[in-house]
Amino acid sequence: MDDVGAGAGPLAVVLLSGGLDSMVCAALAQEQGFRVLALTIDYNQRHRIELDSARRIADRLGVERHVILPMDLRQFGGSALTDAIDVPKDGVGDDIPVTYVPARNLVFLSLALAWAEAAGSKDLFIGVNALDYSGYPDCRPEFVAGFQDLARIATKLGSEGGTVTVHAPLQHLKKSEIAREAVRLGLDTKESWSCYDPLPDGRACGECDSCRLRRAGFEEAGIEDGTSYGGGT
Repeated sequence: MDDVGAGAGPLAVVLLSGGLDSMVCAALAQEQGFRVLALTIDYNQRHRIELDSARRIADRLGVERHVILPMDLRQFGGSALTDAIDVPKDGVGDDIPVTYVPARNLVFLSLALAWAEAAGSKDLFIGVNALDYSGYPDCRPEFVAGFQDLARIATKLGSEGGTVTVHAPLQHLKKSEIAREAVRLGLDTKESWSCYDPLPDGRACGECDSCRLRRAGFEEAGIEDGTSYGGGT
């Protein structure tokens, strides 16, 4: 079993990308009484600046342990985030965009599940959202429910009658509601990173899907974002 502290409360593995949603998700897990094991995947993503955000957030929240796991998905490609494909800047559309990374959340949850079982945890947290998002198939409620069923039959815990719970507390929240949750939880939202295509000067591009969704959410909520943007809306 993982060598983690024996503090009060059960352990949960939280996928922490460094984005706003995952930051709020980790804080909600703590609010619910969980000791957080934070898992960040370094998949050689274009927006590697989010790894620095994940480190800051994990430190700020005082998580039990933070693992940044290297797994180079550029070896596969197939996404604007892992390949030489331009990140779309023409607004959020109805089709699945090229920023979709094939089976990313399936892979990431599988790794989180492996750590959870090793650490003696029965709870996973993921900050997926099915309202204000880019239409990725691995953010839908049926994906979360399907993975929970898979976790039951794929683990020693499940074979012995135990249950793994996949928590997706932001699943049905609008981005504005997530921004409000961040404020309620006392989080510093500027410590999170959302942009898929950072500018050379370190600012967010302001035009990719993720920037547009974030900006619109904060504007709707009437909350100061704190992110420095280039480009237009």
